[in-house]
Amino acid sequence: MKILVTGGAGFIGSHVVDLLLKNNHEVVVIDNLSSGKKENLNSKAKFYLCDLGNFEKVSEIFEKECFEIVYHLAAQINVRTSLENPVEDAKINIINSISLLELCTRHKIKHFIFSSTGGAIYGDTKDIPTTEKTREFPLSPYGCAKLGVENYLKFYNKVHGLKFTCLRYSNVYGPRQNSKGEAGVISIFFEKMFSDENPVIFGGIQTRDFVYVKDVARANLLALNNAKSSIYNVSSGKETDIIHIFSKINRFFKNKFEALYEPEKEGEPKRSCLSFEKINNNLGWVPETDLDDGLNQVYLWYLMKDKKK
Repeated sequence: MKILVTGGAGFIGSHVVDLLLKNNHEVVVIDNLSSGKKENLNSKAKFYLCDLGNFEKVSEIFEKECFEIVYHLAAQINVRTSLENPVEDAKINIINSISLLELCTRHKIKHFIFSSTGGAIYGDTKDIPTTEKTREFPLSPYGCAKLGVENYLKFYNKVHGLKFTCLRYSNVYGPRQNSKGEAGVISIFFEKMFSDENPVIFGGIQTRDFVYVKDVARANLLALNNAKSSIYNVSSGKETDIIHIFSKINRFFKNKFEALYEPEKEGEPKRSCLSFEKINNNLGWVPETDLDDGLNQVYLWYLMKDKKK
């Protein structure tokens, strides 16, 4: 199939592109490289350097390429940035997404696969691990925007017949993660330690559900088989506290670092752990990479990156 991947030069997007190409799909990438990188791009994918806010240019690409499937990963992906500038976050994450949905309906796209968020949508909840039936209560503009797009997808499905799959990720980590753009704690800790700096932990004991990026890419691939419009959590189903993550990463450096503690940040839940039972039942997906193996892969990637400097 001919597939568009927005944000295909980004952390998660580039892994999705790699797997789609490996499975013999024809892939086109649109990315403005605001957080994505050229070195992440797969040379077998056709690339357009373009911002989704440029409706005329994106429309021309749709006319020319005749897509069947759209994966939408392009976004403003930093929770803290959304708190600092909610208007800009809404322009990128809501308005640009609606513009893309308009083009999808005009061009009869068969399936729209949306990269959403788990922890930022559910907020602080007593339902741990959290299922898709849990009421959403976002604590940040970023979470509000992702939930808003999910609701727009329900509208476009009902009124225009656009089939969709929403994938609500827990905390994704792995090679190629941008510590400055995504604010992923694992990449931030590795970046600090490889720079010989003590990492900062905000708030003390907070828990997250860490899922490896290649498992997330596989969930995106399996979403192609989704028979009807659905929303799925994509997660490890395991709750891990941030201090424990620091300890695990510190072992790669012979425990030479000490964590610095600062007050917790607004807009971030204290606990986050998602159930993947629904996607397992419907699409047969399970996380295959445990945390120790995943951290080892990230460490090796940083080693290689460090040698290239």
